This record gives sequence, structure tokens and C-alpha cells, in this order.
Amino acid sequence: MQPRVLKVLEFNKVKDKLATFSASSLGKEKVAQLTPATNYEEVVKRQLQTDEAATVLRLKGEVPLGGITDIRGHVKRAEIGGTLNTHELLDIAGTIYAARKLDRFVESVLDEDISIPILKEYMDQLIIYPELERNIKNCIDEYGEVLDGASDKLRGIRQQLRSTESRVREKLESMIRSSNAQKMLSDAIITIRNERYVIPVKQEYRNSYGGIVHDQSSSGATLFIEPQQVVDLNNVLQEAKVKEKLEIDRILAELSAEVAEVARELLENVHILAEIDFMFAKAKYGKHIRGTKPEINNEKYIRLVQARHPLINEDEVVPNTIELGKDYTSIVITGPNTGGKTVTLKTLGLLTIMAQSGLHVPAQDGSEVGVFNAVYADIGDEQSIEQSLSTFSSHMVNIVDILKKVDHDSLVLFDELGAGTDPQEGAALAISILDEVYQRGACVIATTHYPELKAYGYNREGVVNASVEFDVDTLSPTYRLLIGVPGRSNAFEISKRLGLSMEVIDRAKEFVSEDSNKVENMIASLEASQKRAEEEWREAEKIRKTSQQLHEDLEQQMHELNEQRDKLYEKAAEKAEKMVEDAKEEAEKVIRELRKMRIEQHANVKEHELIDAKKRLEGAVPTVKKSAATKKQEVSNQTLEPGDEVKVMSLNQKGHLVQKTGDKEWQVQIGIMKMKVKTKDIQYVSRPKPVETKPLATIKGKDYHVSIELDLRGERFENALMRVEKYLDDATLAGYHRVSIIHGKGTGALRVGVQNYLKNHRSVKNYRFGEASEGGTGVTVVELK
Repeated sequence: MQPRVLKVLEFNKVKDKLATFSASSLGKEKVAQLTPATNYEEVVKRQLQTDEAATVLRLKGEVPLGGITDIRGHVKRAEIGGTLNTHELLDIAGTIYAARKLDRFVESVLDEDISIPILKEYMDQLIIYPELERNIKNCIDEYGEVLDGASDKLRGIRQQLRSTESRVREKLESMIRSSNAQKMLSDAIITIRNERYVIPVKQEYRNSYGGIVHDQSSSGATLFIEPQQVVDLNNVLQEAKVKEKLEIDRILAELSAEVAEVARELLENVHILAEIDFMFAKAKYGKHIRGTKPEINNEKYIRLVQARHPLINEDEVVPNTIELGKDYTSIVITGPNTGGKTVTLKTLGLLTIMAQSGLHVPAQDGSEVGVFNAVYADIGDEQSIEQSLSTFSSHMVNIVDILKKVDHDSLVLFDELGAGTDPQEGAALAISILDEVYQRGACVIATTHYPELKAYGYNREGVVNASVEFDVDTLSPTYRLLIGVPGRSNAFEISKRLGLSMEVIDRAKEFVSEDSNKVENMIASLEASQKRAEEEWREAEKIRKTSQQLHEDLEQQMHELNEQRDKLYEKAAEKAEKMVEDAKEEAEKVIRELRKMRIEQHANVKEHELIDAKKRLEGAVPTVKKSAATKKQEVSNQTLEPGDEVKVMSLNQKGHLVQKTGDKEWQVQIGIMKMKVKTKDIQYVSRPKPVETKPLATIKGKDYHVSIELDLRGERFENALMRVEKYLDDATLAGYHRVSIIHGKGTGALRVGVQNYLKNHRSVKNYRFGEASEGGTGVTVVELK
């Protein structure tokens, strides 16, 4: 794609907006390098990447991409033997942590059975180095200072430093507190000059203290003297500082060597993290413009449904449906200025480039975009004073260049084709240029003023006319694109609306040729027909929706009537059954009496006759078949509980009950979806067996490990307190008597919150800040009961 075309179509502005959704400089760099792909498979792959990221954002809301840093320079320097400083090493540790955090997130997404093959492939290539991250953070604090615990030697050196420094200050403080100090010192303070402790002595008393003069005040009245008594101690202090620096340099060199060992893998990680950041930046931008994934085809066919220009305010932009490349490959848009022709042209070109770049496009679902090897555009007035080119000449320079390169894999956009010269010659040139581009098999959209081109689409196969609608009543364009209808002059109607007399207008009409009048009348008729067709379509759509609603209402009524009928049948059958039961009881009574009579009065009644009579009575009892509604009611009578496996009858899908949301309603989870379903639409399937719970001691047995430290740095306040509560319970169960909570220094809010929580905790016996060797005020040491 030509850079000039990308600029004319304002793709750079789209990229600028896209860059704001990147989480790191790596993602922004990928955005800056973005250009449209011309290979069909590559375009499909890019769209799948963006769509997968959009799916994750829709289901999870956000992706943890914070902490990713461009560490390529640091890693390459370490690879060639350089020693990294503390901040560079922290950047590397932070990027490893970001990769580890992203890896956990992707695992959680996969656990929910969400299909993310592209993201999974990226994460499979990512190599996490938690040990390197841990080594760096164990040696360097969040402010870039090397910790005492980085090595035993450094701890010893710093202890010596603090001890010697304390002795120096003690000696100097005794000097400035002496009885003569007020007279001999300019001020009773201890200060530092040339990294050595000194006191400010008045010029006239310089010999009273001996030692070394390191500096003097601007007036010369005060000398900064290192007294002889502390010279040796200051020397010891300086030697310790040199040792400290050497040890720090050794530690940083050792850490840099660890980075160098995995340099290639870290660089590959950076590349993968950049791709993932870029992938989600595209998805976030698509969400911002309410974009959709277009279907990609290799047939050079474009169908944009209700497409919007992404750089025009959503409240102002007018959506248009644009189709090109199937029934016709050329569109000629005619009509007056400021009607929206150029915007339509730019929308088609920009959305095609966006789609080929892997971006979602601001159009409705069902849109399609073909893959073109090149998009050419001649849009806008590019006259050049330096080159003495007129508007027409500058357009012709572009058009000549386009005609040299255009082929059947090209999309060409001409704005005001043939403008800037004699109308008759300009129209002839425009027709000839359009014919040339059409014969080469390219797809083309052109806008023009020339009335001669209004009939162009009627004379040539594969070409269609179009226009932008103009409302004569309001004297303003509606910006709606009318495919199949050429633009017409509205001069007479506008003049009439503005008050020009009909006499003048009628006289003007006499000067217009009969052919022009016929064309204008034909166009007016086409516009009216299209408007009528659209109104009829809207009316038909309204009727269709009403019919659909009526159909659904009738189905519901029929369902209710069937249920009512079944209930009536059952009620009648129950009544008949009761009547027969009553008759049976009466018959049994009669038979008993007959037997009694036979025995007592020797009546001539045979036993088999009595049995036959009884069988006939039993055969008269109706067998009542229960309706489907009754069976369903029996199922409904089953007591439902959260966790039950059920079947949603209307969807014919199985799921699990989550919770009851009303008297006759449950929340049901089907796959990854949760929905509210009426109780009558639920069929009970099964109930999971209760899980045997084990005592906590059994769950957290000897193999369960609890660390003696809890690191809260970087945590939000609420999450930190939740982790402290769980950690204290685990530590108590593990039998620990003392643990450390690392909250860092920072603003102090987290430290105060943690200690306020510890005050009232049932398991806490006592707590205190850590010693200097334990982390100082950045750590709270807790004693447990």
C-alpha cells in the first residue's frame, strides 16, 4: 500500500487512536509498524487474533498486561558482558512478573473451557523465569537500592559502616556540645564535605581542632574542618564505602550474568508479549468504535452493512450500506458538493484497509471485505505551487500513476474525476478513465459533478449509478447513499424554496434541453420509487415483526389451552374413577350380603357366578392416562436445590442450578452462560452426591507448606487485608510462632492498615517493625499465640 494513500484515507489517525489502547511501549511500536496485509491467509489470521482477544475481553472484562517493559536494550547489553544497573534489573524482573501474571490469567481462561487457540499458542512459547525474578528482587528493593541481604559480605560491610559512622558522629557530637563549641563553631551541626564528616569552625579558631580543612564558606569566615580525632575513623568509613561499592558491583555483575544466560529466551518473550499487547489493543479499539469482525473473502467482494466512518463523531455520522464487486464492480456517485460523496469514498477505502490490517470495522454483523493487493486513491485538491500544477494537473499526475499500476486485484477511488477543466472534455476523460479501469478488472468508485456520467451506469454492464440524498425541504443533504439512483440537479427546487418567482423558474426551464429534462424526470422517478420501496420494506418489516409476535402469542395461548384441556380431562377421569370405586364398594357389600344369605339361608347362589360378577365390576374401572402436563408437574414437585443437574425444556439443553432468583424462577448455568429460567421450564435430571468434607488438619497436612513471609508489595489495600487474614490462619495451623509481613514503605497507607488489623486479630500476641537487617519499617514482624 502506498504511504500517500494511507495518509489520504486517514489510516494514520486510526493508528494514533489505536496506540492509546496499548499497555506498553512494545504494543505502541507494533501499532506504529502496522500496515495492511495483502495475503488472504494473513488477513484471516489477523482477524482471528483480534476476534479471540475481543472474546476474552467480553467474557473476562480485562487482561493483566501491566508491568511489561521494553528490556531489549538491557538484555542485549548483558549478553555482550555489560553490567546492568539496579533499575534495569528491576525492569527485567518486572517484565518476568508480568509474563507470569499473564500466564496465570490464560490458565484461568482455559479452565473455563473458553477456546483461545492463538493466545494458548503464544503462552506455550513463553518461557517464565521465576528464579531470576526472585534473585533480582531478593537483592534489590523497589526503589533500586541493593539490599543488605544480597550477600553475607555486604551485610557485614554495612554493619561496619553503620558502626563506624555512629562512632564518628558520637565524637563530633561531643565536640559540638563542649563548653567552647559555642564560641569556636559557626553553628553546632555536623555536616559532610567530600564524603567525610566535618564541623563548621570559625576562621580564627582553625588551629583549635587540628585535622584537615575540606571547604570554606563563601565569605571565608567559616572553615569546614575534619578534626584530627575523627580522621582515622573517617578513613575506616571511606574504606568500608569502597568495599561496599565493590561488593555491590560484584552482585550486579552476577545478576547481569544470570540475565545473559537466558538473553535469547528473554528477547523472544518480549516479542511474544508485544504481540499479545498489540492483539488486545486491536480488540479494545474495536470495542471503542463498536466494530464487528468482517468476513474475509478472496473474491474482491465488499459488503459493508450500515458502515460508519470511525473518525466522525458517532452522534453525527450517518451509516450507509455499500456493496461492490459482485453484480457490479464500478459505482459512479453523482450529486452536488457537501453531500457526503467524499465521506462515502473514504469510508469504503478506510474500512477495507482496516479489515486487511486485522482491525474490526464500524459496521453491523454480516459485513464482508475482499482482500486487495493495492488500494489507489485520488482524493482532495493537491495543487502544487512549487511544481506549477493546477488542480486538474495534480489530479492527472495521480491518475496517470494509478493507471500504470492498476490491475484486477486493485481497489480504486476517484474523487471528482475530471474536475478542474472544461466540463465537456472533463466528462469525456472521466468516462474514458472509468472504462480503462473497468476493463482491467479493478473495483472502482468515482464521484463526479458531470451530468454526462449520470447515464454511464445504464450503458455499461457491471456499472451502477449512485447518489447522496438531498432534502429540498430543509435545503440540506441527508448523507444517505442511494445505490442505483444517479444524482440530480436540485437548482430549480432550491430556488423555488428560497423565493424565486415561478415566472423566472419557468423561463429558465425553457433553456434546458428536452433530453436533460427527461433525464432529470427519470432520476426524480427513480428517487421516488426507491423511497417508496424503502417505505414499503419498512412497513413489511413492521408487519413481519407483528406477525411473529402474534405467532408467538398464539403458540403460548395454544400451550395454555392444551394444559387446561389436559387438566379438565384428568379431573373428569378422577371423578369417573371415584364413581366406579364407590360402585365397587357397593358391589362388594352386596356380594358379602349374598354370601351371607347363601350360608345362612342356603340360597342357591354359586361361587363362580359371584367371582364373574366381581371381575365385570373391576373391568369397568377406567385406566386414567396421565398427560404430559401431569408428568411435568410431577417433575416440578421434585424439590429443586442449587447444584442439581436439570434440563431447560425450551432450549433442549442441560445445565446446573445456580440459585433461586424468585418464587417461580431459577438462575441456570449452561456451559459458560448463565440465564434466568422459569421453574415450569425446568426438568430435574439428577443431584450430585455430597462431597465428603475432611477436617482442615487433614487437608493441610504435612505436605502443605506455609512460608514464614508474606509479601504484599504491589497489592491493593482490600486484597492485601484478605491475604493477611488467610495467611495468619494458615501460619497458626502450621504451628509458627513468628512470621513477617512485607508491606514496603511507600506512602505508609498499607503499613498502617495492616498494623490496625493486627491489633484486633485473635491469633496475634504482639507485633513490631523489623530491625534494620530485617527490612526496617517496610516489614512488620508478628508473634503468634
